[in-house]
Amino acid sequence: MSGVDEVVAYIGIGSNLDDPERQVRSAIEALGALSESRVTRASRLYRALPWGMTEQPAFVNAAVALRTRLSARTLLDTLLAIERARGRRRDGPRWGPRWGPRVLDLDILLYGESSFDEEGLHIPHPRIAERAFVLMPLADLDSDLVVPGRGRVRELLSNVDTADCTPIAESGAL
Repeated sequence: MSGVDEVVAYIGIGSNLDDPERQVRSAIEALGALSESRVTRASRLYRALPWGMTEQPAFVNAAVALRTRLSARTLLDTLLAIERARGRRRDGPRWGPRWGPRVLDLDILLYGESSFDEEGLHIPHPRIAERAFVLMPLADLDSDLVVPGRGRVRELLSNVDTADCTPIAESGAL
């Protein structure tokens, strides 16, 4: 369902396979082409060491602010379709190894001031406050942004280790 009141959604983007920087830039372009939506800002690109499964290539991460009239569920379905079109597979037990390598990962980090805890749709992202590779791109977009139930991005970022997450490039997507 679309046609809801316009909200600003924040989308996290990550890749560590098949030219990750290109994958992230291509995802930003795809998000900019969504119906009833427009990318208003894109963060710098960051290189981050992997979580969990550490024997894999480093990730390239970014985030965008997306003004959209798509419902949260429709937006999620659209992000999953973009991932599939880039070769992401989400089958097997928990779609393969948790925190494993991926061509593209798109997550709804925030959807306006709303919170969702439904099958497959958890907003704000459940681990948003733990990850420098999410918080640093969000801080590029708006360090005063409030994560419902958790606090401002700036404050959350001050509580995580950022040593393994470094800026590598301006997004150049806008």
